[in-house]
Parts: sequence; C-alpha cells; structure tokens
Amino acid sequence: MIDKFRGKVKALLFDLDGTLIDSKRDLVQSVNATLRQMGRAELPEDLVASYVGSGAPILISRALGGAASETEQQRALTFFLARYEQHKLDFTKEYPGVREALEKLRGVPMAVLTNKPVNISVRILEGLGLEGFFRAIYGGNSFATKKPDPLGANTILSEFRIAAPQAAMVGDSEVDVQTARNVGMISAIVNFGFGTHDRAAYPADIYLDHMEELAPLIRNGTPSTRF
Repeated sequence: MIDKFRGKVKALLFDLDGTLIDSKRDLVQSVNATLRQMGRAELPEDLVASYVGSGAPILISRALGGAASETEQQRALTFFLARYEQHKLDFTKEYPGVREALEKLRGVPMAVLTNKPVNISVRILEGLGLEGFFRAIYGGNSFATKKPDPLGANTILSEFRIAAPQAAMVGDSEVDVQTARNVGMISAIVNFGFGTHDRAAYPADIYLDHMEELAPLIRNGTPSTRF
C-alpha cells in the first residue's frame, strides 16, 4: 500500500500522543491521581489510555463517567492539567525510530496537530528536543474546534501552501483517520500507538510498523524543500 503513495506526499501532519511520543504512563498516572483526588477509584491503565485522543476535557469526562456534574468535571480537569504539567516528562519519551525518521525528513514541511493543549505539547517537544523538526505546533486549544474537525489541518495546509491530497496525517487513532478523511489527506496510522482505532470502521490508507517507513513516501525517500 505504501508504494501507491510513494513520491506523492509533500507535507506531514503528526499527532502527538501515541504517535511521536509514548506518554501513556504519565497520562494514566495523572488521570488516576485526579480520580483519587475526586474520591473515585483508579481505572486500569489500558482503559485510561483508550480515552486519550480527543483532548483533556473529554479524557477527564470519560474517566469520571456519566454521573459527574459539570462542576466536578471542571474541578477534576483543573487538577489534572496542573498535575500533568508537573509530571509530563517523568516517563514520556519519543518512540524508537522517531528522531531518526524526522532527521531523514528534514526540509519537508512538518507540523504537529494534537488535541492536547498546545502549551504543554510545546513544552514536551522542547523537553525531548524534538520541537525543531516542526514548522508549526498546534494543540486542541489552538482553534475553535478539535480533530477530527478539518479546521486545524486545513489551516496548516494553507500555511504550507500544500494541497490536501499531497499531505499525510500520521496518527494512531480513528480520530486521526477521520481528520484525514475530512480534509482529503492521506491517512497513515502507526501500529505501535495506544489510541482507540476501529480499523474496520475507519481504515487508514497506510499502516506503519516503524516511523522510518515514512521517508520513502517523500520524493522516494529524498527530502526536499523544493515543491
């Protein structure tokens, strides 16, 4: 399937959690700390991880369950964001091969489009030394709507002056596939992430076992700033 798109991709938009970075443990621990603070029982790691991908408010809402009041949800969200800010890089690291892949792709227009708040996303990327690879970093509070709404991706493509069919959205969840579909981009899903993905309902165009597999999509593996 990769051969079908070889040489056609001129820009890359990346999700963050579960795609570029393995942030699962820090997110789960902060969610469970929030639940303890709210007098709730902790949740299993994989269940919490399955709630990641649609932004912090939805993550906390799902963790609290349907019975939580709006006031409880807001109090929990405030605690979670403060706690996560302090512990965002305790265990978080980039996935194997990510840095090497980004090095190979230098010169290609690349952006991060995540539903995580933008400020903490930037600080994580800075902490890991990855921020310099990207021309733009946008989060869930950068626009009026979050993924899978097309606003963020369309804004980035307009800034890059790249047509949607010549760009790929790289992620780990069905939210990223839906985003690509809503914009008209190629969808590439990594097989090592932790986002929820019903592959029957939301099949991607490309599945990646390793991030280095992206390089051959770009000018047959030769990054160029000339498009």
